[in-house]
Amino acid sequence: MTKIALIGKPNVGKSSLFNRLAGSRIAITSDFSGTTRDINEHVISLDDKEFLLFDTGGLDDSSDMFVAVKNKSLQAANKADIIVFMVDGKSFPDDDDKKIFFELQQMGKEIALLINKVDSHNDETRAWEFISFGAETVFNISVSHNKGVNDLKRWIYALLPKKDEVTQPIIEDEVSFEDLLLEENVVKKEVSNDIKIAILGRVNVGKSSLLNALLREDKAVVSEQAGTTIDPVDEEIIYAEKKLTFVDTAGIRKRSKILGIEKFALDRTTRMLENANIALLVLDASEEFKELDERIASYIDKYTLGCIIVLNKWDKARDDYKKVVEDVRYRFKFLSYAPVLTVSALTKQRVHRILDKILEVHENYSRRISTSKLNDFMKKVTAKHSIPTLQGKTVKIYFTTQYDTQPPRIALVMNRAKLHFSYRRYIINNLRDEFDFEGSPVLLKAKERTKAEDADVSAGKKYLSVKEEQGLS
Repeated sequence: MTKIALIGKPNVGKSSLFNRLAGSRIAITSDFSGTTRDINEHVISLDDKEFLLFDTGGLDDSSDMFVAVKNKSLQAANKADIIVFMVDGKSFPDDDDKKIFFELQQMGKEIALLINKVDSHNDETRAWEFISFGAETVFNISVSHNKGVNDLKRWIYALLPKKDEVTQPIIEDEVSFEDLLLEENVVKKEVSNDIKIAILGRVNVGKSSLLNALLREDKAVVSEQAGTTIDPVDEEIIYAEKKLTFVDTAGIRKRSKILGIEKFALDRTTRMLENANIALLVLDASEEFKELDERIASYIDKYTLGCIIVLNKWDKARDDYKKVVEDVRYRFKFLSYAPVLTVSALTKQRVHRILDKILEVHENYSRRISTSKLNDFMKKVTAKHSIPTLQGKTVKIYFTTQYDTQPPRIALVMNRAKLHFSYRRYIINNLRDEFDFEGSPVLLKAKERTKAEDADVSAGKKYLSVKEEQGLS
């Protein structure tokens, strides 16, 4: 796919143009200079063609962190097929802009000079000063007023090859809960080879360093300055024939310390979690865990994600393995199902184990247990410990089936749709002992069976037994 990089100094409007071309507010924008620090990528469609657009951080040498941002931006320019160099049309051209533009020209790629913020006749007059750049392709635009953007699109379109036809997916109708009970999803949901992994943690626990170690390439900007990552950064690798998409999310602070830009970043992070499969909860093993770590971990529980707890900075661990893991299990009881890995992103110690563990957890997160096995299991469990009565009335489980995956969701068809929380926990613990659900939450849904449904459910049992004999369940 053709790659296009937006390059320029901070605050010239690169992220605003990125959002305008994408037709969505993907990159965070603000009046604060240096908001974008990592590389945002998005596939843009123009009629029958498409391209991959890079939104890069501003070219700035004012601090060590921004020098790192600048280097990442220039690397993106090197990767690109087309470069769009943006300048601020409210200012007169300066020697630094001219020098950068000449250096980009030396890369031998298609390049355009984009003069942004040209909102008035005076701005158009000032824009003529940029003729000294000697650019063959120049656009005067105003991203905020959507002026001149279509001219840019037409220029890009002319440079793009046609994309191949894409077969549209078939969207199936929703299946009712009762149908799921009767049919057990005989046409099973295909487990995707695409795994989306969110990297979560407080500021400065080493999330971006961990991402770079996993990718074996310095993609995310790393700095001693807390809160370097603002935009969530997507990076993909192919591992064991699976596509792993990592999202390095913005570090989360105490609510009282969240600034305006970081509020946008936090909102973006929560939206990313809605589409994730697995979360890497990154904790700093060199210091005591904090209440904020527990609050961040609660997002994993809220979005019912598979989970791996990653103890980073293990080369500087504050205590021995047994004591630190005991502390993890005590503080994060609601993630008791999550495996714990000790790594050092700095020295790359044991980082490779994370990739194999992601595949294992995803398999468990996608696991489906046949109805016959679940009902046999439930008979053993209830025989071992009877179901507690409800206000003196007997509680019975008639039928058990799994009706969804990612995470596994299991329905209990009962005479009363209530189950004591301790017995629910007892069932889940036994499910984990019987089947491999390491790293995955398991959800139970109690469903009261009415008299009108009795015949249907009986027919469903018969239907399932026939299907299982045919090897279809």
